[in-house]
Amino acid sequence: MGRLRGPARRGLLVACAVLGFALLGFARGAYAADVVVFAAASLSDALGELAGTWDAGRPDHLVLTFGASSDLARQIRAGAPAAVFFSADVRRVAELEHEGLVAAGSRHDVLSNQLAVIVPQGGTVAVATPDDLRACRHIALADPEAVPAGVYARAWLTSIGLWEALRDRVVPTVDVRAALAAVEAGHVDAGVVYQTDTRVTSRVRVAFTVPRTAGPSIVYSIAALAGRPEGAEVVRFLVSPEALAVYEKYGFVAIETQ
Repeated sequence: MGRLRGPARRGLLVACAVLGFALLGFARGAYAADVVVFAAASLSDALGELAGTWDAGRPDHLVLTFGASSDLARQIRAGAPAAVFFSADVRRVAELEHEGLVAAGSRHDVLSNQLAVIVPQGGTVAVATPDDLRACRHIALADPEAVPAGVYARAWLTSIGLWEALRDRVVPTVDVRAALAAVEAGHVDAGVVYQTDTRVTSRVRVAFTVPRTAGPSIVYSIAALAGRPEGAEVVRFLVSPEALAVYEKYGFVAIETQ
């Protein structure tokens, strides 16, 4: 066969390149994909471990996006390409479900948590009881107007008659991990976070935890989002006995088994 020259040779090269890109695209589509999971910041460590397990045994890849559940719900309403929403507030998922943004039958109320009051290691303000918070100049909370951890903290402080006395000392943060970071850095005298957050750092001291019977009902809810069929299998994995064991290792309380 003679050697191709000029336009014929260039045409063959272009055809081969197009075929190559087409095959590469087919391979990526057939064997790998990203599944986006929006999740509460307090789930960062547990879901990070579970994502590693998922990715090791499946062709698709979990992409985890963490933040305040309130902000993540807003992004979902705006059309963010999430397949799964794992919220620290059951109401956020229920609202999306009511708006038709949750796949029918996919919602599960999975976990519970409790609040903890923390102070910096080496902090100078002695905090051992709720009333001791009156001595604090600044107290970090996730935004008490919107972010679940902050809303829960405000509800607890209101229930024990301290919110009005402390509200002007509150430093609102974008999410619960930002409140934790403020205490770790010593920028505030105390903070209110989830007790699970206290397990991921040695730079704070737990002053006390709020008993479940004295604090607000904290429920984490997960759902696949409407129009995202790839989310259903991820939800099944994230509520499986294997996953529940991981959450419990990080201090969550499982309230549902599958």
